[in-house]
Amino acid sequence: MDASHKPLKHIATAKLPTPFAEFTVLAYGSSDGKEHLVMALGDLQAAGSLPPLVRVHSECLTGDALFSLRCDCGFQLRAALEAIAREGRGALIYLRQEGRGIGLGNKIRAYALQDRGADTVEANHQLGFPADAREYGLAVDMLRAVGLRRIRLMTNNPAKLDALVKDGVIVEERVPIERGRNPHNTAYLDTKAEKMGHLLGESEEGAA
Repeated sequence: MDASHKPLKHIATAKLPTPFAEFTVLAYGSSDGKEHLVMALGDLQAAGSLPPLVRVHSECLTGDALFSLRCDCGFQLRAALEAIAREGRGALIYLRQEGRGIGLGNKIRAYALQDRGADTVEANHQLGFPADAREYGLAVDMLRAVGLRRIRLMTNNPAKLDALVKDGVIVEERVPIERGRNPHNTAYLDTKAEKMGHLLGESEEGAA
């Protein structure tokens, strides 16, 4: 497991009604002081069913809450919750690792560099960070905490899938989740595909 992995502590569980479904939300704390969430729906251990849909989603304040068109994060978040609601079971893991792990302030610094012509990978490197500083050990623990060993993972990022599998999660299927391509994020998405290996262009919207 990743050396930066931190143990989890369950904080609280409550109901969370949304426009899509009423989820059960579970809050966990890690020893680095951050708090993370699981949004769970339905019987995750139902026998004889397909493995539940799961989205491991890293925090993006600008996209998730402020409707930014610079990325596809908010669009993916909504699409994941809608997909889980349609199936009536599944989970969304919400990890507090903003800006691919570099933090909110540094993400805005990276945006400023992108405004001056850098792509998303170049901007992170100019700030002294890797292209992607995230890790997923906490997500694995959160999946285990809600009884999930076998899942269908909604992601376009093979590195995320590989990280979960390495830590023992059985990913039965990778489900593409492409949403929100627009003139403001086309270069960003193309860079993710070309420089970070994201698997894009597999749906009608992704190919648009």
